[in-house]
Order: sequence, then structure tokens, then C-alpha cells
Amino acid sequence: MSEADHTERFAVSAASESETKTVVEARDFEFVVDEPAQLGGTNDGPNPVEYLIGAWAGCLNVVVHTVAEEHGIDLDDVEIEIAGDLDPRRFLGVTEEGRAGYQAIDVRITVESDADPERLDAVADEVEARCPVGDNIENPTPTDVTIDRA
Repeated sequence: MSEADHTERFAVSAASESETKTVVEARDFEFVVDEPAQLGGTNDGPNPVEYLIGAWAGCLNVVVHTVAEEHGIDLDDVEIEIAGDLDPRRFLGVTEEGRAGYQAIDVRITVESDADPERLDAVADEVEARCPVGDNIENPTPTDVTIDRA
């Protein structure tokens, strides 16, 4: 069986409500993406890069529970903190230097568990390798952006 036979396609659609505010639909859900006031938005929702790391946190939560269960480790509580540094000057068009995205992202997963540190380290390595959102952040994914006239 080919790799393509095992893929699932995920999609969203989005409509612009203003220069900074977007309403996104995913399956039967809708959410608002907006910029904070200091970046010209109305602060009606998290901004795109906050959703990116929020999506990573959600994905890590699923994967850490899955991997821990596979290893026979009980997790009583899981908390995930993610923070990254980003220089907005590139996407604002102020400079062409540097990256438009995060320069670095720090992830800390804190668990309540009786598992010893060595077992948790093994789980952490496997979680990092198996998390789809983390994989997309850590490795270049081919993209194709086009703009069509209505």
C-alpha cells in the first residue's frame, strides 16, 4: 500500500472581515483570527502566530497522552506552555532582513505522573517525533500560494 493511500486531507476556508480580522471555518466550527490593537487589529481573537502555537499545544496534548498510554504510563495532569520570539518588522514590510516567523519556540510540557524521569524522557522524544503540527513547524512543508481574481 502506498503512502498516499494512508493520507487524510484537512481543509479550512476563511473570509476576510477587515484588514486584520478573518473568520475561519473548519468542519462544523468557526473561529476568529485577529491582530491585537498594537498591530492594527481589533483584538477580537488570537492572532495567526498564537493560533499556530496553540494548535501545536493541542496536538502535543493528544500525542503525549497517546504515547504515554502506549508506554503504560498514567498521566494525572498535563500542562503545556509554548512561547516564541517573533520580530514583526518583516511581515509589516519595514525590513526584508530576517525571518517573518518565529526565530525560536520553547515548549514545556509538565505532567503529574509516577513515571521515572528516564521513561518520561523517552516519551518526550517520541512525542516530538510523532506530533504532526510540530513536524510541520520543524521541517519545511512544500506550499503553493496563488491569488485568483473573483
